[in-house]
Amino acid sequence: MKIIRHLTPAGPAYAALQPDGSALALEGEHFTTLLSTGQSIAPGKLLAPLDPTNILGIGLNYRRHAEEGGKAVPTRPMWFMKTTNTVQNPGDPIRLPASSTKVDYEGELAIILGKPARNVPKAEALSYVFGYTIANDISARDWQFEWGGGQFCHAKSFDTFCPLGPVIVTADEIPNPNALRLVTTVNGETRQDWTTADMVFDVPTLISFLSEDRTLPAGTVILTGTPHGVGYACKPPCWLKSGDQIAVSIDSIGTLANGVL
Repeated sequence: MKIIRHLTPAGPAYAALQPDGSALALEGEHFTTLLSTGQSIAPGKLLAPLDPTNILGIGLNYRRHAEEGGKAVPTRPMWFMKTTNTVQNPGDPIRLPASSTKVDYEGELAIILGKPARNVPKAEALSYVFGYTIANDISARDWQFEWGGGQFCHAKSFDTFCPLGPVIVTADEIPNPNALRLVTTVNGETRQDWTTADMVFDVPTLISFLSEDRTLPAGTVILTGTPHGVGYACKPPCWLKSGDQIAVSIDSIGTLANGVL
């Protein structure tokens, strides 16, 4: 099922997209009992497909991305947090912060946990996944590499720095999340075009690692890393500027598009 979250006169609501482009209203709890009412609707403004309880990111999780930055491939997942104020809707603008002149894109596959996870064995990890969506892990590289004291959270937690969407595809429709093509374009120019098979640590490994002696609540979003082709690796670097248009597409999910303001 492809689930959207959209704005209605009564507030945010969920709906299931149909193959013909129509949508059916959904009722119930997002991670447990969402059921179709059978009522066909015209969706309102598209929203980020959930309000995350946590946003956890993984750094250097693609081999080619580590190589383009001149970094060693990690031996353990390198993770950071993005604050929830970063969430942005599909189609709404990414706002450049006044304190940075080196803002970059990172197209990523995002995992959405459907139930609390703690000490999850790798063999059972996919059973904790509610679904998948697309994320753009926007990053202020000057804060990340020059001024941040070696930690990434400040660089990645400005308002609008985590566009999500446009849909959640439930886990049953993506049996192998490490076999998906990911393409990112900026102003129509392809910057990233690779596959999730290049992840250093696959989806089950990430869930198992992050849940070690740590409870991840339902609604946790895990950003799984970005492939090579980011702006800072361009020669010269290609920083985002006002008026740019970014689109991230992933097989079986769709396209997440946002402008830059």
